[in-house]
Amino acid sequence: MFMRWWTDASRRPNRSARVAFALTLAAALAVTSGCSLLPKEAEEEVLPTITPPKLSEKPTYDVRVETIEQKVQGIGKIMSLREENLFFTSSGETGGAGSFRVKEVYVKSGETVAAGDLIAVLDVAEKERELRRQKLEFRQEELKMIDILRKADEYEPEELEQLKVDFELKRTTLVELEETIANAQLTAPFDGSVVSLKVKAGDTVAAYDTIAVLADLSELAVAVDFSRDDLNKVAVGMDAVVSISAAGEHKGKVERLPTAEEDNNNGNPNPNQPEEDSVDNYLLVELESWPEGVTRGTPLSVTVVTDRIEQAVVIPPAALRSYNGRSYVQVVDGEGNKAEVDVEVGKQTSTQVQIVKGLEPGQKVVGR
Repeated sequence: MFMRWWTDASRRPNRSARVAFALTLAAALAVTSGCSLLPKEAEEEVLPTITPPKLSEKPTYDVRVETIEQKVQGIGKIMSLREENLFFTSSGETGGAGSFRVKEVYVKSGETVAAGDLIAVLDVAEKERELRRQKLEFRQEELKMIDILRKADEYEPEELEQLKVDFELKRTTLVELEETIANAQLTAPFDGSVVSLKVKAGDTVAAYDTIAVLADLSELAVAVDFSRDDLNKVAVGMDAVVSISAAGEHKGKVERLPTAEEDNNNGNPNPNQPEEDSVDNYLLVELESWPEGVTRGTPLSVTVVTDRIEQAVVIPPAALRSYNGRSYVQVVDGEGNKAEVDVEVGKQTSTQVQIVKGLEPGQKVVGR
């Protein structure tokens, strides 16, 4: 009885042993199972290396000694010094405006003519018939007036004077008709070339319509048009550079400023007369040597130097700073140290700023 109980008791593990065994078993299972019993961990994302951007360095400029030139530019063309628009002055009716048919044109564009040569005539056949009729009627009036003057003592002074006035009015009408017919012939006022012809036979024209343009091509000039502000800066004798696309650049000097009056009616007795493209409306440049192959009408541009400063201390406009009326620059030394320096500014162009005081040639300034 006693021996059996001991034996049973010896076969049954105690509680501590069972707990230890369970823990050992769990650890072994965990090791043998590995990660199969646990969720997979996410792989760590590899982030690219971010390189911070480099701040751009501000440019530096050398303080230089250069020549400063201030310029103005205009556009123009080659023109004749003697050029004139030709037109008829006849009117359709005496004292009124009208139109006529061109009967004949005697020249061609580009043709050379002499002074007095016939350019064109108007068809005034009806006026010529009217003139013949009025001449006959006026002859009758002359005979009547002769008879009246023989019997002058038979008329009252006032009546006689009125008869004389009526006679002179008829004479004036006849003279005006003769002038109208005479003005139907257009002739060349000087030797030259017909550079432009505006009409042909059969066309209808009015008084002061341009028929042709006559120019003396033996005397050509560089004619330039400037704005009013730029023209105020130009004087006779200033250096100029003439640029012609077909002939390159040529040096010259300002020879003459525009001389034409600005008032449209000044010098024009008839406001209906077209304004001529006269050489007097332009600034003229005298070239040192005349280029070959350049003719009237060739377009060009002209640059005039209005001011020049030799041996000027200059910096680019990008290096000049201003604030509240103060002009200054940032000067950098050989070690990269920067310092603000006040400066006195002189002439300025689109690419140069003259420094009158504050800087010396060879220094370096920082741009913006």
